[in-house]
Order: sequence, then C-alpha cells, then structure tokens
Amino acid sequence: MSKPSNVVLLIEDEPKIRRFLRAGFEIHGFSVLEAENAADGLKAATFNSPDLIILDLALPDVHGKDVLERIRSWSNVPVIILSVVSNEDEKVLLLQSGADDYVVKPFGMAELLARSEAALRRYFKSATENPVVAAGPLSIDLVARTVSLNKNPIRLTRKEYRLVHILATHVGLVVTHDQLLKDIWSGNQRENIQYLRILVRKLRQKIETDPNNPRLLVTESGVGYRLQARLETSPAE
Repeated sequence: MSKPSNVVLLIEDEPKIRRFLRAGFEIHGFSVLEAENAADGLKAATFNSPDLIILDLALPDVHGKDVLERIRSWSNVPVIILSVVSNEDEKVLLLQSGADDYVVKPFGMAELLARSEAALRRYFKSATENPVVAAGPLSIDLVARTVSLNKNPIRLTRKEYRLVHILATHVGLVVTHDQLLKDIWSGNQRENIQYLRILVRKLRQKIETDPNNPRLLVTESGVGYRLQARLETSPAE
C-alpha cells in the first residue's frame, strides 16, 4: 500500500462542509472520520484515537467550546477550531482553552491543510521531543508517516504502521495489549488478542533480522509490547 495516512476526525454539523473537508483531506492522504454532532464526535474521539480533530463551534447539541474542554480532560490530540466568528476575544478564549489553532469560515483548504500539518508537527515533536523516532536501525517519521530500516524505506500495511506508530510514541516503554487493541481495531475485534499477535508477527518479519528472536519489538510477557530505543544485546524472547 501507499504511505499510511494520518486520521482526521471532522466534528461538523453541515453536510456540505463535511464533504468539502473530506475531499480536501483525502486528496492529501488523510483518512477521514466524520461526526455530525458533539455526542458522536466525542464517541469517535474516544474510540478511534484520531491524530487530528477539526471542530466546529456551532454544533446542534453541545457548544464546541464544551466539546474542546471534554477532549482536553483526557487527550492532547491537536484540535483546530472552525468558526464563523472572527472576534479576537473568541479566538483567544478558545486558544487558552486548549485549541491548537483557529480558522475562520469561509476558509481555503490549502490554508487548513498547512495549519493541520503544522499542528501535527508540534504535537509529535512535543510528545517525543523529535517527530522522527529512532529505534536502533529503525526510523519512524511520525509526521511524514514513513518508516525506514537501515535508511532504506519499508512498506507497511495500514495496521502495521498504526502499531509501529503507537509503539514509537512510547519508545522504550511498555504498551499494554488492551491499549493496542483499542487503538488499532474496532468492535468485537478489540477483544481478540490473536489479531494483535498476528499483526506483531507480520511487523517483525519486516523489521527484525531474526523475527523468531526479536530485538526491536520485544514482548513483555502477559502485559504488552515495547519498541526498544536501542538494540538488545541478547534475544528478548
């Protein structure tokens, strides 16, 4: 497959604007989720772990500012506000409440995409100190969504990239089975650890010198998996 995409969640009640945004983001390689109200948006943000949220303020059920506050209570995902209000005080209030950027309607798609990329760069740099994570010979560019091994690009499926992306943002730390299942799959698949084991096995075949004795993507028995910041001197399992 081509380069895996960032996932953007659109919380916007106007169907025409959602279609416009979807088309613009998809053309530039994003995967798009949609929600037409605050309740659906919060649910999608909770269960799908988007990389970026585009949030309209004038939602039919809950004001966008309240949605932003709820998201900020548990997540640092970049949020860009869309609003017809160009008042400076309103912009300052939303930015102080945790918004990463504020775009006034009507807007150009090129500007919104540029602001989205900038927000993602800041987010990944803040989360990992560097948007490019090195794990031994493995390099993961969290903004460009590319992975290379010994400086040679490798091709991953969408789920393989999602797995290595999550592990890279916690490089050196254990990520539990439950967290990985929740962030990669949906529905009943989240309950089946066998999906995760199969995905780990496939990824190891692409990044490990000896997939049967992994030194990069190691197992923490009964807990989860860890991406090593440096190569282990002995097999981890």
